[in-house]
Amino acid sequence: MLSHISSGLQGEVNPLYRLRREIESRGHAISDMVAGNVTRHGIVFPPVLLEEILPASARRTSIYLPDPLGQLQAREAIAQYYSQSGVSIPTDHILLTPGTSISYWYSFKLLADHDDEILCPRPSYPLFDYIAALSGVKTVSYPLNEARGWQIDLDRLESTISTRTRGVVLISPHNPTGHVASREELEGLAEIARRHRLALISDEVFGEFLLQPGALPRPAEVDAPLVITLNGFSKMFALPGLKLGWMALSGHPAEVAKAMSALELISDTFLPVSEIVQDCVPTIFERGRQFLSSYTGEIQSRWRIARGLLSGIPACSFVEPAGGFYVTLGIGEIDEEEAAEELLREGHILVHPGHFYDIDPQHLVFSFVQEPERIRAGLTAVTRIISGMRGE
Repeated sequence: MLSHISSGLQGEVNPLYRLRREIESRGHAISDMVAGNVTRHGIVFPPVLLEEILPASARRTSIYLPDPLGQLQAREAIAQYYSQSGVSIPTDHILLTPGTSISYWYSFKLLADHDDEILCPRPSYPLFDYIAALSGVKTVSYPLNEARGWQIDLDRLESTISTRTRGVVLISPHNPTGHVASREELEGLAEIARRHRLALISDEVFGEFLLQPGALPRPAEVDAPLVITLNGFSKMFALPGLKLGWMALSGHPAEVAKAMSALELISDTFLPVSEIVQDCVPTIFERGRQFLSSYTGEIQSRWRIARGLLSGIPACSFVEPAGGFYVTLGIGEIDEEEAAEELLREGHILVHPGHFYDIDPQHLVFSFVQEPERIRAGLTAVTRIISGMRGE
């Protein structure tokens, strides 16, 4: 009865999450050190502000007047956001979406026909496999080099390009390694894109959360044929429930014009973004500045706590993330699956083995956005259990 695609999405629960269910069924609470939803960890956009902003927006949007690209005042606010970073993106090159996952789906459908290819980084987030399957396209991995701080291996990236390749996904800051692509990497990527006529899909959802000094290098600043920059309010303002994202296009004028024309029709088919939410955008940018400043400072503070604790785990290693919410811990010769299960069984702590993200063995992946006391408790238990598995 179901389509081939739907049947292929009927996956089984993996052993780690079966173990979690079993432990929870016995009444034990699990400390989830994977979830990057900061609203579960004491960081929320000020409710008092939302109580003012949402009703006012509801009143202003009582008459339904949709725009396929998104309401002009919202796109103007997003264009101003980029302008403040020195990047010029006109309002008619911006399209609103109900979140970055939909933005990826739009991008894949825009660029690729059935069985065409999109290059995605490895390590990577499992989301892409599902979006690609639903889009009818294939993902092909290009490697990030752990020995060089998870930099993009541009030579190996280019070697993966085929006649069916249509675009390259860049995530910077990267999830889960925390790598921030340098200007030199972006220039090299743009050169490859020009040579092979490829689009760049630039995911910048962690762009506000740099953990080291400096500004975020953006693909929109380099000479690529077409750059589709993705971002939204989920991470930026800790508002995942608002469901507001965007696509900002830059590049060669003819390529941008063709892409925007197609995206406008795609969006007009669904008109999926709440008019009330769209109306909120300028006010959230304006009145949320102070919150965003304190929020980014808090993430940096929590990383400093985590870094200090991680440095004390014997015979383990990590590349210090330059941005984002996650860190990838190398655990030497210990089997990552056994380590993740032991941490869950003995410490009631959920972390992910590296293979969940196509990371070469042996690694564990977790987030450091928990409240400070939970970070300390969790990583102290990680130290104890990993040391025990080493026989120390």
